[in-house]
This record gives sequence, structure tokens and C-alpha cells, in this order.
Amino acid sequence: MPIDLLNPEGLPVVDVYRQVAVASGSRTVYVAGQVSWDAEGVTIGEGDLAAQVERCYVNLATALSAAGATFADLAKLTVHVVDWTPDKMPLLIEGISRARATLGDVPVAPATLIGVAALDVPEHLVEIEAVAVLD
Repeated sequence: MPIDLLNPEGLPVVDVYRQVAVASGSRTVYVAGQVSWDAEGVTIGEGDLAAQVERCYVNLATALSAAGATFADLAKLTVHVVDWTPDKMPLLIEGISRARATLGDVPVAPATLIGVAALDVPEHLVEIEAVAVLD
């Protein structure tokens, strides 16, 4: 594996991601922000943050697969959530749990959560972009 995920002593342990990723591969894969569109561009889970998070992970898995990568190759995730407030965290975690049930695994790479005013269309509540490293 070209990625070693770490939780250094002195930093908090968070269930859904690790604090540090050490990449030793030779190819880098950059995945554009994935929203909750299906293959025809129809928004899945309109108005439902958890459902949209799940679909973003499904789309992320599809994008990674096309590059010959899996979630195990992820070095970094960036999650953009419209009108983020801490009370939305349970919905985000629920979406990640749904993705885990659907996909069998989800990334625990270092992640950044950014609250934004809006995304590409008003129906989208979340967008997730990723960086992976391959041997």
C-alpha cells in the first residue's frame, strides 16, 4: 500500500478519518468533487444530507475505480457542506455509515470539512473531492 494512515500521539482520535497520511506511491489521482448525481445527472436524495453523502461516496468509488484505485489509496478527502452547522454532524455520519453498508468500506484518510454557502446547483448539499496515491 502506498498510503500509511496515522493518528499521532497528542492529536485526537476521530472515528471517521485519520490525522495524517504518508504517501509513498508514484502516481497521484485527483478526483473532482463528487456530488449526488446518478449517471444521467439526476440528483439522488434531494433535501436529504445523509442520502447525498452516501451517493457522493458511491460516485467517489466509481471515479477511483476508473483510475485503478480504491479507498485504501486515498491520501486526502475534502468535504464541502452547504450551510454547515455542527448539528448536521449526525446526518453526515449517517451518510458515511450508509456508504459503508453499500460499499463495504469507506475512506478514513485525512479529511477536511468546509462549510460553504452554495454548490453547483441548489439541490446539492454536499460535495466530496479526493486525492489518491498509487504505486
